[in-house]
Order: sequence, then C-alpha cells, then structure tokens
Amino acid sequence: MKPINVGLLGIGTVGGGTWTVLTRNQEEITRRAGRPIRITAVADRNLELARTLTDGQVKLTDDAFSLVKDPDIDIIIELIGGYTTARELVLQAIENGKHVVTANKALLAVHGNEIFAAAQKKGVMVAFEAAVAGGIPIIKALREGLSANRIQWIAGIINGTTNFILSEMRDKGLSFNAVLNEAQKLGYAEADPTFDIEGIDAAHKATLMASIAFGIPIQFDKAHIEGISKLDAVDIKYAEQLGYRIKLLGIAKRQEKGVELRVHPTLIPEKRLIANVEGAMNAVLVWGDAVGATLYYGKGAGAEPTASAVIADLVDVTRLHTADPQHRVPHLAFQPGQMSDLPILPMSAVETAYYLRLRALDKPGVLADVTRILADLNISIDAMMQKEPEEGEDRTDVVILTHVARECDVDAAITKIEALDSITGKVTRIRMEELKG
Repeated sequence: MKPINVGLLGIGTVGGGTWTVLTRNQEEITRRAGRPIRITAVADRNLELARTLTDGQVKLTDDAFSLVKDPDIDIIIELIGGYTTARELVLQAIENGKHVVTANKALLAVHGNEIFAAAQKKGVMVAFEAAVAGGIPIIKALREGLSANRIQWIAGIINGTTNFILSEMRDKGLSFNAVLNEAQKLGYAEADPTFDIEGIDAAHKATLMASIAFGIPIQFDKAHIEGISKLDAVDIKYAEQLGYRIKLLGIAKRQEKGVELRVHPTLIPEKRLIANVEGAMNAVLVWGDAVGATLYYGKGAGAEPTASAVIADLVDVTRLHTADPQHRVPHLAFQPGQMSDLPILPMSAVETAYYLRLRALDKPGVLADVTRILADLNISIDAMMQKEPEEGEDRTDVVILTHVARECDVDAAITKIEALDSITGKVTRIRMEELKG
C-alpha cells in the first residue's frame, strides 16, 4: 500500500526522538497503521545536525514553509514550538490540505480555536497527544476512552520541572532557589525556567484538557495561574507534619455556574496516589460519573516518551486518512456545533479548602481574634497547629487548615488578619484539594 509521507518541522530533542523511534519500530508501526509511515523531508535551522541524525536518508532544508507547500507530503509534524511562525506554518499546512501532528501546547492553548476551525473547514486532522503530559495518552483517554462519562474534574501534575523541584525541596529541606539551580545543572529546568516555575506551561496543558473534558472553547486567557517560585520550604515541612504533600496542580472542575480553571501549589493528602508522584514524573487524575477516579502516570517529557505520543498520532491520522471527515473523532471530543458556552469562573468564585500560615505574637487572645475573623466570614477551621517560639522570640508560626470556603471570603479574611497588630508580615495561603471524588 502507498506509504504516508511525512514532513518533519524541527529535529531537536523530540524531533530526533520521533525519527529514532519511527525508524527503530518501523515494522511494528506499519502493521498497526496498515501502511508504511515515512519521514521524507526534514526542515531545521541546523542542517548539520539534521544530516547527522537522518544519515542523509531524507530531503533536508532550512525552509519550513517549503515543506507545508510540498504536494507530496501528506502529514506535517510541527515541533518547532512558539506562537508565531508555528501558527503560520500550521495554518498554511491546513490550507494546503495536510494533516498536522503537533506537540505545541502553547500554540494550541492560545490559537487552538482558530486552528481547529480551519482544520474542520478543510476536512483535515490536527492531532496533539504529545502536547499534554508527554508519553501519557491522556488526550486519547479524555477524548475517546471516557466519552461515556460526564467528567466532573481533572487534577494533574503536568510539569516535570516543578514536580522535581518540589520533590527535592521536600526530601532535602532545601530552598526553592537552591533546588532550581540543581535542576538547571541536571537539565530538568531551562536556562530561563519562567514558563515552568510560574505555572504557564501547566496552564497551557490544563486549558486543553478542560476543553476536551467539558466541551468548551479553549480559553487560556481565563485561567488562574500561580507558580512555585514564592513557595517556602517551611510550608512543605509543615504540610508534611499535617499529613499532606504540596504539588503544583493543573485543576479543571465543572460547577453549576461554570468551570474552574486554575494552576497553583496545592496541598494533597499524602495517602492519595497522586501525592506520591515524585521527581520529573507526571500524573493526571480524572473523575467521571460512570468510571469514578482514573489515574494516568508516566514520563511527561523527554525525547522518546514524547515521540511515543507523536507517532501514536501519526498512526491515528494514517488510519483515518481516507475516512469521511464527519466521522472522525472531533478535535475537542465534542462535535463542533455542540460546544458548550459554560463560562470559566473567576477565581473569586472558586470554593476549596485552605492552608493559612501566619506569624503571630505569642500571647493570649491572638488566636481568638483570628478565629473570630474567620467565623465572621463563614470560614470554619478543620485543624490548627501552633509552633513553639524559638528561644528569645516572642512570635511564632500558626498554621490553620480550613474547611471548604469561597476564595473571595478567604481574601477578605487574610486582609483583616494582616491588619492585626499581633500579626507580622503576610499570611501565606495555599489551597487544598482532597481529590477523593
């Protein structure tokens, strides 16, 4: 049977892994796909690297646009990243009737609605399994495996860099900056780690999962995003003493009036499986009404794990290459005309439990003032821990765990607590999730 011809844009880490795995497992992949899948052309700025990796077996160019115009190419793999040139290439490939496979979560989180609409109009597929959680097939699970379910919520550790940093801070008691430096030396963190440590990368992925889970348009600009750069090692220690672990979670929850879409450090009970995901590993917990909780775990990055997802998409597209476009799996799981207008809720409307740490004067009546403020705002206390003051100190740390409360009420309470003469500095607030369905 006639092979499917593929043009590869970018042969860096993931592109190189894709070439390697596709070459190594060619026979197995052909048996699965029903016809050979061949990378026939590669575009990369570094032609010398491309020549070394491909051993001169394919057409090489530094002009990516020539590949999206090539009539002999059926599928474009976009692995160059970024929002601008990648968008132009993907839209031009679609306009030229080519299917697209991409690992570019940033591109889809920002321009996905436009890209999927263009693909729908032209009758081509845009596959993006590799854009979320590396080698974990979470997009296929949400889009197909759980299609019988009304999905209620998703909570994911979907950035390996931040999970590595938090694991090391907990294990070694080191500061954030010390562990970040270690992560950069080990190659887990980029020279500019902003997208990872400030939660932007996780928010890109959470946005895509929320759209597939709830059938809503992609709305990255509505996501609440907090990273881990301001997290104090003392809070990781106190959380553990209280039976919790702190993880950076991407959370999407369906509520009656809308969808919560948020990324932030989160306390999780240590007995939950997802709380014990360590190092650079990823995990996504999904709760559906029929199946209950399901957990997806594995490597969220790396050459071959991500290549695994890229090639799975290639196989899917090859199988459906000649299928009626109306009978393919929709890009965002729901039929384009059946998308919901359920809004993304503002953070002030979110309801969850909270960890609050305050530096308080060690004298009678202080905690009474704090608890009165909380009670006045309908915030009930689940647990409290007061540390002994260090020798010569008249102030100490007080940690309060609340029951579920509304974010706007907690904001108001924090403002009032910080205004007390007996409280020094800012109140540390970390949200908590039980994740028990």
